[in-house]
Amino acid sequence: MSNQIPVHDVTPPAKNTNNSVDLYASREKIYTRAFTGLFRNLRMIGGAGLFLLYFGTVWLNWGGHQAVWWNLPERKFFIFGATFWPQDFILLSGILIVSAFGLFFITVYAGRVWCGYTCPQSVWTWIFMWCEKVTEGDRNQRIKLDKAPMSANKFLRKFSKHAMWLLIGFVTGMTFVGYFSPIRELTIDFFTGAADGWSYFWVGFFTLATYGNAGWLREQVCIYMCPYARFQSVMFDKDTLIVSYDPRRGESRGPRKKGVDYKAMGLGDCIDCTMCVQVCPTGIDIRDGLQVECIGCAACIDACDSIMDKMDYPRGLISYTTEHNLSGQKTNKLRPRLIGYATVLLAMIALLVTAFFMRSLVGFDVSKDRVLY
Repeated sequence: MSNQIPVHDVTPPAKNTNNSVDLYASREKIYTRAFTGLFRNLRMIGGAGLFLLYFGTVWLNWGGHQAVWWNLPERKFFIFGATFWPQDFILLSGILIVSAFGLFFITVYAGRVWCGYTCPQSVWTWIFMWCEKVTEGDRNQRIKLDKAPMSANKFLRKFSKHAMWLLIGFVTGMTFVGYFSPIRELTIDFFTGAADGWSYFWVGFFTLATYGNAGWLREQVCIYMCPYARFQSVMFDKDTLIVSYDPRRGESRGPRKKGVDYKAMGLGDCIDCTMCVQVCPTGIDIRDGLQVECIGCAACIDACDSIMDKMDYPRGLISYTTEHNLSGQKTNKLRPRLIGYATVLLAMIALLVTAFFMRSLVGFDVSKDRVLY
């Protein structure tokens, strides 16, 4: 037997001091698949209502002038027959507070439905995505087109898409400026060269802002730039409606043919088709649980329900539900936080209406001037 003691080198490897940490992750383009369903139709109704309100109101006349007109040079603001002066800005503050508490109430009860159905960023993004589908085709066609080398067909499709985006952006910018400068005069002056330089600047600015936000940034605005996405998670509770996947029913995932006994194969209802991921405008997998990127648009619900129908499985694998519901507990609809927000909201509305009808339309301030003789 040898008397030598074995020696092992346990010196840790030298650290690579050249390693760097990337603080910015490059954006991966999301190719969203178009889909139909109940919640998609509700989004269309919400978007159509917002479009009609935004683009239609500016052309209405009321009392001899534009119905909604922020006349900054004369410090007068017209809203459907009511005239507001700078001293009435307290009412504007009240409107903003009421809107904030209304958003808080909706968030506590139904999550981010505002984001998914009526937020201007989401609505304009859906419109731009529709333009993309019209000019470049559906998801697989767009992926194939982007991988293909430049050709006359690719150039024409890309040019048509960006032309439609810029046209929508221009109409959006012109309409927004029209709320501050009478839209009829602005339109004529703009195209005849008689408009002032600021009008051209602001129309151009909002055209490019719309083009950039809805065409290029898209989900980046919702995930990183919107403050609502940052603090909405602290407003949720276990009784808030969320879009969620039911793992008890769906796991284990796996493909299978229609009609087979998948229970005997140890599979759940999820066939792992990834349709829920392909239709998501923010590119998340809802099966990974509640995520800050989810805007509650329910596109994944429409997609999953469609697949469940084809497989003859019951709907609801992905649905609007609550954390208590998912864990088998009862959802408490009348909870203190919700009642508190509702109480404050109603009180603020009552105070705002009272202040509006009790405001003084005419006020005089008399100051005696000392005159020395």
